[in-house]
Amino acid sequence: MRLLFVADGRSPIALNWISHFIDAGHEVHLYSTFDCQPDLELASLEIVPVAFSSLTKFPRRSSGWVPGGAKGIDFRTTMRHWLGPLTIPWAAERVRKGLLKLEPDLIHAMRIPFEGIVTAAAYPTAPLIVSVWGNDFTLHASSTRAMGLLTRRALGRTDALHVDCERDLRLAYEWGMSRMRPTLVVPAAGGVRPEIFHPGETDTTQLSDRVGNVLRDLPTDTPVVVNPRGFRAYVRNDTFFQAIPLILKDHPETIFLCPAMEGESQAGEWVDQLGISASVRLLPRLTPTEMAAVYRRAQVSVSASEHDGTPNTLLEAMACGCFPVVGDLESIREWIEDDLNGLLIDPGKPAELADAVIKALSDKALHSKVVEHNFHLIVERRVTYVEVMARVEAFYRRIRGRIVA
Repeated sequence: MRLLFVADGRSPIALNWISHFIDAGHEVHLYSTFDCQPDLELASLEIVPVAFSSLTKFPRRSSGWVPGGAKGIDFRTTMRHWLGPLTIPWAAERVRKGLLKLEPDLIHAMRIPFEGIVTAAAYPTAPLIVSVWGNDFTLHASSTRAMGLLTRRALGRTDALHVDCERDLRLAYEWGMSRMRPTLVVPAAGGVRPEIFHPGETDTTQLSDRVGNVLRDLPTDTPVVVNPRGFRAYVRNDTFFQAIPLILKDHPETIFLCPAMEGESQAGEWVDQLGISASVRLLPRLTPTEMAAVYRRAQVSVSASEHDGTPNTLLEAMACGCFPVVGDLESIREWIEDDLNGLLIDPGKPAELADAVIKALSDKALHSKVVEHNFHLIVERRVTYVEVMARVEAFYRRIRGRIVA
C-alpha cells in the first residue's frame, strides 16, 4: 500500500507505529506537523506546520510554581487552543495539494488536534483513519468552542477511528462519530516490545554513559522512583515534585529519576526550591532500551496525569515489573484496579501521591502481587508489538477494501 501518515514526526509513539509499515515493505510518506528528521527510510517527508508548531521554543509555563502555590499556566497549549484554529486553512491547503500528487491508498492522521483536523479539512478522497490520543477529547476538544467545532468536523469526515481505550470510543460517539464507522482499540504506540521491556537484570555496560553511569552509581538497596512522563500540559509535575520531600521523610535514601527533564528550567527551579537536588536525577530523553533499564531498576513508576488514554509508559513499566502509581482516570481504570495491580491517586494532591509511593515502597507483599499480576495482564491482553501491529495492518486493509468497494 501507499500510505500517508500525518503526524508529529518527533513523536516516539508515532515513529514506533510508522516503522512497522516501512519494515513490512509498504511505501510510506510522512507529513509532519513539527520540524523533524526521523531516522526512517521514508518515501518522502514534508513539514506542514500548524497551530504554531514551528514555535517549539515558546515557553510552556508561567514564571513557575512556588512551594504552596498553584499549577502553572501552560501558555503554549492555551495559545494553540485559541489561535491555532486560524492556521487550519493554510495547512489544509498544503495537505490537499500534496494529496493530489501522492494519491495515497490510505491516510492515517495520528491525533485529532491538529493532524486529524487539518487532514479532514483537506477533503481527502483516499480513506482517512484518525487516531485519538488520551487527551484529544478531555483536554483539547472541550477547551474552546472553535476546538469543539473542529473536532466534530474531523470526526464527521473520518472513515475509521483508532483509539487506545474504550473511554475514548465512548467519547468519540458523544462528539459525533458515526457508530457505523469501523473502529480499532489498540495501544497508540503499537504495543509493548517484550524483547526490550521485560523483567530481570540489565547489563549497564551495554548502556550509554548518560544512563549507565547514573544506574551504576546507585547502591543495590537504594529505592528508586521513576517519573517517565516528561513535561506535558496534562501531567501534574508540580504535584510530583511537591510529593518528593514527603516521601523522603519515610524513605530518605530514595532516588527519583526523571527522563526527558534535563534542561527543563521549571524542573530545576522546583528541585532548588524544595532542596531535593541530592535525591533527584534530571535525565535527557532516553532510548527505549535505556527506558527499559530505568524501569527495571525502579520499584515505582509515577504518572500524576489529569488527562490520559492508555499511556505506553504505563504498559512498558508494567511489563518491566515496575509498580504503577497513576492518576485516577476512567481510562487508566481499564488497566489498573486500585490496590490490586497499582495505586490510583488524585493527580492534584501531593500528600496522596506521596502516601501511595510510600506504600508501594514499604509493602513488599503488595509489590510482589502487583508485579506478578501485571506480567500476566500484559500477556492476557495481547498487547505485544507484533500482535498489535498485525491487527493494525489487517484493519488498514479492511478500511481500504471497504472504501474502494
